[in-house]
Formats: sequence, C-alpha cells, structure tokens
Amino acid sequence: MRPLSALSAALLTVASVTALPSDPQGQIPILSNELHKPKGGKGVGHFSEWSRETKKRFLIDWQEGRESEWTIVQGNEGGDLDSMTAALTWAYHLEHSTANTSDPLKAVALLQTATHALDLRPENKVALENSQMTEGHEDLLTIDELPEDPETLAPKLKGIILVDHASPLRKWSNAKILSIFDHHVDRGAGPDAKPRIFERTASCTTIVARTMLNELERLPEEYHMPHELLELVLSAIAIDSGGLTSAITTKTDVETSKRVLNRSAWADRKVEDVMEELDDILSKAKKDLDHLGLRDLLRRDWKGDLVDTPSPRTPTVSLGFASVPYSMDEQIEKTDFAELFDWFAVHAAWTAEVGVDISIVLNKYKIKDKHGKKKKIREIVLTVRDDVRIDQDQADSLFKTVKEALEADEFLKLKPWYRANELSTRQMVWSHESGAGRKIIRPVVEAAVLGWD
Repeated sequence: MRPLSALSAALLTVASVTALPSDPQGQIPILSNELHKPKGGKGVGHFSEWSRETKKRFLIDWQEGRESEWTIVQGNEGGDLDSMTAALTWAYHLEHSTANTSDPLKAVALLQTATHALDLRPENKVALENSQMTEGHEDLLTIDELPEDPETLAPKLKGIILVDHASPLRKWSNAKILSIFDHHVDRGAGPDAKPRIFERTASCTTIVARTMLNELERLPEEYHMPHELLELVLSAIAIDSGGLTSAITTKTDVETSKRVLNRSAWADRKVEDVMEELDDILSKAKKDLDHLGLRDLLRRDWKGDLVDTPSPRTPTVSLGFASVPYSMDEQIEKTDFAELFDWFAVHAAWTAEVGVDISIVLNKYKIKDKHGKKKKIREIVLTVRDDVRIDQDQADSLFKTVKEALEADEFLKLKPWYRANELSTRQMVWSHESGAGRKIIRPVVEAAVLGWD
C-alpha cells in the first residue's frame, strides 16, 4: 500500500474541512466541495437530485395507493458500500434506460440499514460525500423510513430486485423477485428472475455495472450517466478488490473498472493508480472505528433473519450475526465498567432490542507472533436467549445443538477462549485461526438450527 497523497488526506477529512475543487498535483479531482453546497448540506449534481426525487415520488405514490407501480432494489442488511452502490446503480439504470419507452419503470433503491446506522461505516460516509450526496442521508431511502411494514408492503409492489444478496429476508418473502445480482452462493431463490446472475467477483457492484454498461451501450441513445455515480461504482469495486490487487479480484472486476473509469472524471488516469488510491482512502476510513462503543460495533455490521426449525412448538427462531474488527478483550475495554459481565450486559440489551434468539458475534484482529510477523486471530461468541420465542429448556437444547455443530466442524478447529470458564449459562467464546468468516460460519449455524428438534 503506497503512502497517501495530498489528495487522499483531503478526501479522508472531507467531512470536517472545505475541499478544493481539484488536487493541486493534478491527480484525482475532489468530488465533494463544501463551498458549492447550499446551506443545510443539500447534495448537488444530477445523482443526488435523482436519488432525492425518486425517494419523494415513491413516498407520494405509496400515500396515494400506487405502490404496485414500484420496484424496490435492495441489498443485504449489512449495508456495506458494495451493497449500497449496487442498489443505487441498478435503480438509476432501470429508471433511465426505460424513460423513453412505452413502459417506463419506477425503481427506488432501499438500504436495509437504519439511517442512524449508516455512518457506523466511515467508508460509506466518505464515498457518499465524495459523490456530493445530501448530509444526513436525506437522499437515501432506508429501512426505518419505509411507510409500511415489509411483510404487508412486499406483495403490493411490482417486485423486488436483489443485489449482493442471494435470497430475500423472510419479511420480503411475499414479494415477486424480478432480478438477482450476486457474487455469493446461489441459494435457489427467484428461479424465474431475469436477469439472474451469480458470479464470483470481488464486488457485486462489478456485476451490476457491467450489466448496466452492456445495456446502456445497446440503447438507441445513451442516457446521462453522472460522474458522481461512476466514481461511487469505482469506490465500491476498489475497496472490495483491494484496489484490484487482492486474491479474489477477477478479470471481470478489472475490465469493468476500466470501462467505468473511461466514462468518469478520472478518465485520464491509469485504472491501477485510481483504484489503488481509492482503496487506500476508503480502507483507512473503514478502520477509523476507535470512537465507537460496543453497542455501535455490534450493530454496524449486523445481519439476521428468521430460520425455520422442525419443531412444531417453535417453527421459527431469529438468528443474528455481528462482525466486529476487535478482540473480545478490546471490546470489553469499551464498556462502562471494562469487565466481562458488562460486555454481556451490553450485548443482551442489543439482542433484546432486535428480538434475537441466537446471536453469533464474529471478532477478528491481528497479533504479532514470536518472529514479529502479524497473524490473524478470530473469535466466535455464541449466546442463546430464552425470552423471545423459546423457553429455558428449548434455549438450553438449541445452545447445545449449535455449540456442538461449531465444535465439530473440522475446518474451524475451535479452541475455547482463555476465559471460557468465566462464562455463564448459554454463553460460549472460542478462538480460531481458520480464516473463516460469516460466509462459512453462517451455513454451519443455520444447518444446526434446521436440524434442531
């Protein structure tokens, strides 16, 4: 990773300083210019105006009973930059590519993250401000702003489109799935969806952007593509692909980035330089989490859903996953009393708020070995509550089932945390060095829940 340029430093402090219109060294132009924003931090440019107006039209149409005319493009509930950008990009494309046809589409991007949680991902804040969006995220439709519960809204819509998300959350299960774009494992949802693309790429935004450009270039006349959106696309791909240098980067990520770059305000730069610098900027912002308390760390990357069980007494349980880039010890220090009991008190308050039966917290951090080299350590925290959908006996049984499934997984090779003997009922913490994250651990847990009786 190369040293940050003067431009990078300016972008990283974009929320607190007034940026210059362009980098004095003549490199990547700075997109967010506070001098040009009117009082109140309203966004400028076509992308911000479109997003705000689309949100307004959707809410007006819902009020007047015309929700059946709308398609909701939604990512996963983790709300990372990739999921958000992919949803915004495809919603913009659907509306603009059909605007001059006999069947114009109404599409709005929905972020399945509450407004107050968006800034818990600093990289999102930097990327959105660089795309000249309105302060406070007024341009964006978030899950807490939906005027109707998803269970009742879903069947009224024209349909939903999933991006960076293989299957809809249970609350959206009654919606028609029109399209799916994902870079994870196909879970069989929406078999009749078109397009339905599952492809291994570093970023789902890559798949969406490639499809968008392919369709755009086939139109009789291309619609306006705002540079703010193009640069948001590049940002999402950059952070997911390590600036196009990570092991998961594909030829498609590279080629799509070049195509997007050629249409952007950075077209005179080399794609390798632009993507590396964007990755430097956003990755540094992503790590700026020391100011967050434990509750915010738990909710900043939270994903959960209802899972069916074979038990007639408990047909469903609620399962939630948090990903936290700090060790258990570091998180304990962030509590009021800096004690183990307080970690579980804060965690219990959060899981009670979201109504979760089973919670899995996935921690990751780095330590130096005896040779001074850094190595990655991961931890898994398992808890099961007995006050939501299940009683004490059921909770004990479910905890035992999930605990045994995790400990039996040969790939994980879990070791009890060094303070495991201090834990209470239905609490367990392990450490491991397998490198397995949520994508590997979640199916293990879900399979255990599905087999629990």
